[in-house]
Amino acid sequence: MRNNLLLEDLMDEQKTTGTLYIVATPIGNSRDMSERGREILSTADIIAAEDTRRSVVLLNKLGIRGNSLSANHKFNEYGKAKWFIEQLASGKDIAVITDAGTPCISDPGNELIRAAVENGIRVVGVPGCCAAVNALSISGFDLSSFLFYGFFPRETADRRRVLMMMRKGDTATYAFYESPKRIMSVIDFFIEEGAQLRLCLCNDMTKLHEMTFRGTPEEVKAQLIAKETYEKGEYALIVEVCDDYRLREVEHITSPEALLVDCMVQNDCTAKDAIKLLLKDENNTYSKNELYAAHLALKERFGA
Repeated sequence: MRNNLLLEDLMDEQKTTGTLYIVATPIGNSRDMSERGREILSTADIIAAEDTRRSVVLLNKLGIRGNSLSANHKFNEYGKAKWFIEQLASGKDIAVITDAGTPCISDPGNELIRAAVENGIRVVGVPGCCAAVNALSISGFDLSSFLFYGFFPRETADRRRVLMMMRKGDTATYAFYESPKRIMSVIDFFIEEGAQLRLCLCNDMTKLHEMTFRGTPEEVKAQLIAKETYEKGEYALIVEVCDDYRLREVEHITSPEALLVDCMVQNDCTAKDAIKLLLKDENNTYSKNELYAAHLALKERFGA
């Protein structure tokens, strides 16, 4: 028994700084809170919350009381990070939570994490709910790659820029957040632009009356109108760009003929061998057909 006490004393002496925990919370259903997350919140010395009023409601549901709650939101996180670092340096453990979901995913927390890393403080993630990931998982779209953008822009010029980015992107699948007050505006924008998209629009996920709207922008708009109360609850919008709508134009830095001749000279090889080498080169931006067409053009002009 005495040996165990000595070991605990030694461990306490070695723990000179606290740990910063990044804790995911439910996005609508308190039963989705993990046991590990509940344990971390119960034992943390300080809980850094995006909105202390909303966090108190969740903590009460989880039966967690007595922790010190401190606000950590987008309006104070730059100035507040220094105070949190001082608490961590004194040996206190801090758990970061947001109103719902995983911190730092379109929510506060990055500034504190960055400061902790710079000060050599241990940062530990406690995984759980994330609205974007949940919506992606039920979309049925190709998720071999996707891009999470955050909230869709408000201004028309910015929206057009993002839509062009989506058309030119390497992936066809994009995840956005949107407020209930602006969701119809976003759908109308897609319709006005003639955007060829497939949508999976998720509302009030994990809650009793969660709904998912699927289809083209026109079809989703009709579903929203039928719902009538669509201006309630947060939205996660998953967009898949239709194949025919994607732009695949590539800006080449040199002509395929010049590239082919250069490869032939450098490697002292035939045009056919040069094509094989170029197709293996990750810096090559030309397709097999384009390189063969260049070969034929050279052959017709120079007999190469």
